[in-house]
Amino acid sequence: MAKVLLIEDDVVIQELVTYNLKREGYDVEVAADGQSGLDKLVSIQPDIILLDLMLPVLDGFEVCKKVRADKKMGQVPIIILSARDEEVDKVIGLELGADDYVTKPFSPRELIARIKARLREDKRISQEVQKTICWGDLELSLFSHIVTIKEQPLNLTAKEFELLHLFLLRPSYVFSREYLLQKIWGYSDGDTRTVDVHICNLRNKLKSLGSVIESVRGVGYRFESVNTKN
Repeated sequence: MAKVLLIEDDVVIQELVTYNLKREGYDVEVAADGQSGLDKLVSIQPDIILLDLMLPVLDGFEVCKKVRADKKMGQVPIIILSARDEEVDKVIGLELGADDYVTKPFSPRELIARIKARLREDKRISQEVQKTICWGDLELSLFSHIVTIKEQPLNLTAKEFELLHLFLLRPSYVFSREYLLQKIWGYSDGDTRTVDVHICNLRNKLKSLGSVIESVRGVGYRFESVNTKN
């Protein structure tokens, strides 16, 4: 049974979401403010977080930022639930590490579908045991830490290897600079130009494959989803 942490101060939405999720078999815990949500994060260790933005004590943006900075629970999927539908709010939420953004009012069925999709993706990644990842002429060996193109080894740094591994696990997924900084370097507060420099170097080393790492303006980067480099 997957555990869901709902951080929401609106009682009506609390009851609506809790009722529908429990009917689907989920275990739901509710926190009515941001700080309480962070406290419950540690105690219940949820499989996914549903997060409002306009919260008392600590707003949703800060909660998202603090969750992503947590070494133990920093990878828990986060779906933002918010009445704020401006593009800037969505961009900020995704840049801070949220995995999805659902605008209120929302359909409970749609929300449940999004939760299931995120949990499936999270499970797929956590159970990834493939020894070698192949992408056309590119091969990445997890155990030997060797990357080759047409059997010719690439001289990648440790961080470049980690970036490429993450991209290959989730092709087409858009990673924000802030997420990459936290995931690869282990901290959420820092200069994201570090990410840009490493991406630039990695692109140069993969240039024989073409432009496989795409810049997504205002968000971050994604690896080409369909392998056409045969």
